[in-house]
Amino acid sequence: MKRQIIQTADGSKTLYIPDFEEHYHSIHGALSEAQHVFVKHGLKSIPKTKLSILEMGFGTGLNAYLTCLENRKLHNEITYTALEAYPINPDLANKMEYIGLLGFEDEEAVFQYMHQCSWNDVHMIDQHFTLQKIESTIQNVVFQNTFDLVYYDAFAPRVQPELWTEEIFAKILSVMNVGAILVTYCAKGSVKRALKAVGFEVESLEGPARKREMTRAKKTK
Repeated sequence: MKRQIIQTADGSKTLYIPDFEEHYHSIHGALSEAQHVFVKHGLKSIPKTKLSILEMGFGTGLNAYLTCLENRKLHNEITYTALEAYPINPDLANKMEYIGLLGFEDEEAVFQYMHQCSWNDVHMIDQHFTLQKIESTIQNVVFQNTFDLVYYDAFAPRVQPELWTEEIFAKILSVMNVGAILVTYCAKGSVKRALKAVGFEVESLEGPARKREMTRAKKTK
């Protein structure tokens, strides 16, 4: 799959797939989108000190990396599972230059290890954060644990409509703990209706830069 590196409005980079005409992150700010949607309204909204996170779409590793770094302040016990059907290679990940942009040069080894560690195995990134990258589609994966938080960062419904259906959301709901939440950048009405149809309680929140809304959904029972 051909990918091109694109600089977004906040100075951070993302990847563009010409065949899909789709970007991995918002062109209005890859870093700001990740921090707003997944860290602020996901990680920091969970009142637990021990939590299991599922990410749909490991991609460039930005969400996992930001979560690990933010957890240095929170001191939670995090088990992080990332699902990715089309992994990128570590050399391409390095070209995103997130380390320098964030000013965390002393944490470069963390980012490197996240991309270089083997797929499908569990790795201890630090004493409070374990990572398992699973190379699979969500349709084929068989989850071995349940989750308190889901980062739903799949390509947009325009590109992969099969990932935004009631069937997929029902599968995810079935492996979420009661009180768990799902956060996504997507605010399409059809997506919200699909989430509600399978039993999520859905709310619209202020979106990241240049985007009016994002979505957060909760499993209430």
